[in-house]
Amino acid sequence: MALLDSVKVACRIASTAYDDELNELIDAALADLGITDIRAGLLNRTDTAPLIAQAVKTYCRINFPYDGMEDATLERLKQSYDEQKAQLLMSSTYTDWGDLDA
Repeated sequence: MALLDSVKVACRIASTAYDDELNELIDAALADLGITDIRAGLLNRTDTAPLIAQAVKTYCRINFPYDGMEDATLERLKQSYDEQKAQLLMSSTYTDWGDLDA
């Protein structure tokens, strides 16, 4: 499933009316992850690692809340995104830290 389609499902959106905005949010999420030590080669739309895709979906849900989303849900999503990003940064699979001894 394409990243945009996954984000639309996560955001509970069936139409194409918000595709441009969602694409901008996906780019912003990848850029946000990119300012960390996560390998740049992993931050793409075509071959997205599952944990990165999940972080992107969470980022988009935070920044594209549905009508009636409670503040507690939004805060929980923010905490979840921060935790997902932290976990990615602690893994040598997603960072270049494992290559430091080379």
